[in-house]
Amino acid sequence: MPPHPPIHSVHDLQPQLSNLCAYWLGWDADDTTDSDLPVYRTGLPHPLLNGVLRFRGESLDDALSLARKRLDGTPHLWWVGDDSNPGLVEQLVARGGTLTSTLPVMAVDLGKVADATVPGLEISPVVDRPGLAEYVTTYSEVFGIPHDVIPSVVDAEANYSTARSDVVRFVGRVNGQVVGTAQLSMSHGVAGIYWVATLEAHRKRGIAGALTTAALLAGRERGLLVGSLQASRRGESVYRGLGFETVGHVHHVAVQYGG
Repeated sequence: MPPHPPIHSVHDLQPQLSNLCAYWLGWDADDTTDSDLPVYRTGLPHPLLNGVLRFRGESLDDALSLARKRLDGTPHLWWVGDDSNPGLVEQLVARGGTLTSTLPVMAVDLGKVADATVPGLEISPVVDRPGLAEYVTTYSEVFGIPHDVIPSVVDAEANYSTARSDVVRFVGRVNGQVVGTAQLSMSHGVAGIYWVATLEAHRKRGIAGALTTAALLAGRERGLLVGSLQASRRGESVYRGLGFETVGHVHHVAVQYGG
């Protein structure tokens, strides 16, 4: 992975979107983060695990044709942020697509992040295959990944390419049981946070915040200055409590390709 100097401002949005692109391309893709139409495909039946990360070319029809060929037979999403052509969401919707969600891109100055602890919660990095299986099983329950697909997701995580980003996975345990997850992805001078999840029975105890903080502090220890993530509606207030602010948005669009 080519080195990038740490960004200094939470409002420096483009490296944060490049971090997003680099993270998802690590799942299974030949494209680079400089591509006008970066596509990743695991082939697994969940829309987050396949998708188009940006479009900034001249012909949307050509892009749709290429995306259809590369993603045919998989549930997937188009990610549309400020690194895509202006008006792309509206153009995709006009062609029959559906805007499924709008996520705030949130960033935090890592120098202002304080350690967070939750009584009874033990946070540790994932270091082996059994730990990876616990990690995937936990976030799969929260993100709606089918149970029978979990072994394949574990394989995909185990084969994750670090050519574009370095990753560190974290689990939180209560009484020995994994109840929450978070992942740090470092690229483009940004500490990107992904797969923040807490099992329903353990929510509203600060576990998601503690796991996010552990990942952010790991990024700070490695010399990064800004943390970034895309927040769900449920998680947005948690991140604001940690000092994050909204610096942009990304949209998920389910695309119709026609006959």
